[in-house]
Amino acid sequence: MVLAVKKKDSSNEKIRATTILSVRKGGQGVMAADGQVTLENTIVKQKAKKVRFMYNDQVLVGFAGATADAFSLFERLEAKLEKYNGSLPRAAVELGKDWRTDKILRRLEALLLAMDSEHTLILSGNGDVIEPDEEVAAIGSGGPYALAAARALMAHSTLDAKSIAMESMKIAASICLYTNEEFEVKSLPNPEKR
Repeated sequence: MVLAVKKKDSSNEKIRATTILSVRKGGQGVMAADGQVTLENTIVKQKAKKVRFMYNDQVLVGFAGATADAFSLFERLEAKLEKYNGSLPRAAVELGKDWRTDKILRRLEALLLAMDSEHTLILSGNGDVIEPDEEVAAIGSGGPYALAAARALMAHSTLDAKSIAMESMKIAASICLYTNEEFEVKSLPNPEKR
């Protein structure tokens, strides 16, 4: 008897990664990310950088999903921010329109979390631009865990934004297989100090 073995199509392998969390409290805005990148059931990188500043360090953006797709979206969002003089809501809506209607962009598998001094937005591949009601937002495989922890800490602690982000990321990393404890935390400049 001969058994046929189907060759695994590597193009179908999913890259799962990440927890990205944003927290606002007391005039401070921070974004945190873990550093793990996973290909199927293998950790391929532990210290990836998933958060970056844009538009003269006034906007923080983090990504979850396929890395190449995320970098393509970063570039497009940065171009929109330049075009619309740093207006994050306008740039995000215009990117969302492009993402939804462009045949190539529609295939990108990534989520973006973006924040400036006033707005926090989640951008999805469906062209959604969502501004959460809360002062915390999260994306990625560990996002729900970090979000739940951050909401609890916001309501029941006196921790500052950075501490809430760090503690929430630790909780997410202890639950989510695709989240490690190699955290990167970036803070927006305080608008009152400009």
